[in-house]
Amino acid sequence: EPGGDVVLLVASLRPGSAARRARGLLRQPLRAAGVPDDAVHDCEITVSELAANAERHAPPPYELRVFLVAGVPAWCEVVDADPEPGKIGDAFDRLSVTTEPGAGLLAENGRGLLLAHRLSAGHCAAYRTSLVTVDVPGKAVAFTLPSPAGHRPAIAALPPTRPDQARLRRWT
Repeated sequence: EPGGDVVLLVASLRPGSAARRARGLLRQPLRAAGVPDDAVHDCEITVSELAANAERHAPPPYELRVFLVAGVPAWCEVVDADPEPGKIGDAFDRLSVTTEPGAGLLAENGRGLLLAHRLSAGHCAAYRTSLVTVDVPGKAVAFTLPSPAGHRPAIAALPPTRPDQARLRRWT
C-alpha cells in the first residue's frame, strides 16, 4: 500500500474532560515519534480547541483518533455525533482564501477554528464519518500532524482515513 502500514488509535473522550484528555493522549505518540516540542505544543492546543468545540456545539459521544502511517502520527481527528460538518468546512474554506485571517471568524464561536487553521498551517478539514466506539454517524474535524522534521503531509497524500481501512487499536 502506498502510504505504508496504517494503524488507527482511537479513544473515547468524556464530556467535561474531552479537551484535557485529548491533549494528554495526543502528546504521547507525537513525542514518541520525535516531533519537536514546539510542534507538539501547537498540536496539543489545536486538539484541545477542537475537543472543546465538539463539547460546546455537538452531541456526545466524542472520540479522538490518530492515524499512524508506517509508525509516524500523520492525521488527528476529533469526532462527535453530529453528522453535519457544513459550517466548519465552510469556515476552513473561507480561512484558506481570505487575505485577512480571522476577519469575520474571530467572533466568539470562531476562535477555535481559526486557531486550529493557523496552528496546522491550513492542513485541516471537516467531513462526515462514523464513530468507531459506538458505530453511529458523526463528523470529524481533523488536521495533519507534523513529522519529526516539522513537515506536514499533503492531505491528498494521506491514506484513506476510514477506520475500516486501518488496523484499529484502542487507546487507554
